[in-house]
Amino acid sequence: MSEVQRIRFSRLKVLALIALFALPLLVAWSMITFRVGIPEQRTAHGELAPELPELPAWPLAGAPAAELRGDWVLAFDCGEGCEALADQWWRLHRALGREAPRVSRLRVGGEAPALPGERVVAWTERPAWHGPDRLWVLDPQGLPVLAYGPEASPRDVLDDVNRLLRMNPEVVPREGRPLAGR
Repeated sequence: MSEVQRIRFSRLKVLALIALFALPLLVAWSMITFRVGIPEQRTAHGELAPELPELPAWPLAGAPAAELRGDWVLAFDCGEGCEALADQWWRLHRALGREAPRVSRLRVGGEAPALPGERVVAWTERPAWHGPDRLWVLDPQGLPVLAYGPEASPRDVLDDVNRLLRMNPEVVPREGRPLAGR
């Protein structure tokens, strides 16, 4: 191999190395610029609910916000078929398995007795955003995260709640420092 060929071969190796590192940047730039390969859909099955007030501001008799603080909350409005709806969300709560203690259920309205682990309250007045048989998922601070209509599939709700719990792991308290609300 002559000296010229050796220099040419070295330059080709350097150019190949530069291309190896520049190619992913070029592909990423083109994906963002031309919107190729970027998903357009949402991953949550429910509707995002940032316009709803925090749980303490809900017009509820009994003020459950203080005792639910620190837990994820499945709040649902009981309209027609309240017993079936309460049973459906109780089964979903049980399906959470070891994550179930991190979630509380809040039933608004209904005449049936409370199921295990469920708190029952009533509206003092019906807000404008109220809807019969609706379900809201609230974070540990009482902020509504997702809202579901009466046609919501329990499987979809379970998927969303599992994803929220997985993405927001429970904070383990350190010795001598209790968690707020627990």
